[in-house]
Amino acid sequence: MRILLAEDEKKVADIIVRGLKAERYAVDVHHDGQGAWEAASTYDYDLIILDLMLPGLTGTEILEKVRRKNHHVPILILTARDGMADKIKNFESGADDYLTKPFAFAELQLRVKALLRRGPVNRSSVLRVADLEIDRLSQNVRRAGKKIELTAKEYALLEYLATHPGRVFSRTMIIEHVWDQSFQGLTNIVDVYVRHLREKVDDTSSVKLLRTVRGVGYSLNDGTQT
Repeated sequence: MRILLAEDEKKVADIIVRGLKAERYAVDVHHDGQGAWEAASTYDYDLIILDLMLPGLTGTEILEKVRRKNHHVPILILTARDGMADKIKNFESGADDYLTKPFAFAELQLRVKALLRRGPVNRSSVLRVADLEIDRLSQNVRRAGKKIELTAKEYALLEYLATHPGRVFSRTMIIEHVWDQSFQGLTNIVDVYVRHLREKVDDTSSVKLLRTVRGVGYSLNDGTQT
């Protein structure tokens, strides 16, 4: 899953980014409002974490811009401003949750997971494709009941493909969603990780779920396609 963090305090942003990456999320971070808005309007994020007091565009302005585009991405407000008037204004503008500073990362982590479960795309706690089962809460993966051990990026890639079974994703789309922006242009890394997934998910089964569409990209199917 890919998260946008808009936070002007670099030390706070670094702590959040490290914590979220440890939880297997891809994170894009911006320290100013204009950069955050450009990212929010360009990329398909699973969650936006938005500080209110940003240079340039404020967090509230970004929130309103996102909602005017009918984006239903979950948005968590993260700010030192804890006044009731601020909370009401931002909830009315379309915020989904509100966390005041200072905060414990454990609380932020819980709120992130709760918002991701509530998101508009398929956010059920368990994804199933044929006999493959992905538990998004525990991040456990099983095929035909047998547990599969995956690295953080292997899991993120498999989960992304499984949220839209049968849909073909280009290498660039996968890079933008699963990896950080710094990996743009290194599309061959996707081929490497798909190969790793095939070894772990498909090699022990007669039914192959990971599908290559030559010249286009990859998909995860239900085993009925070849």
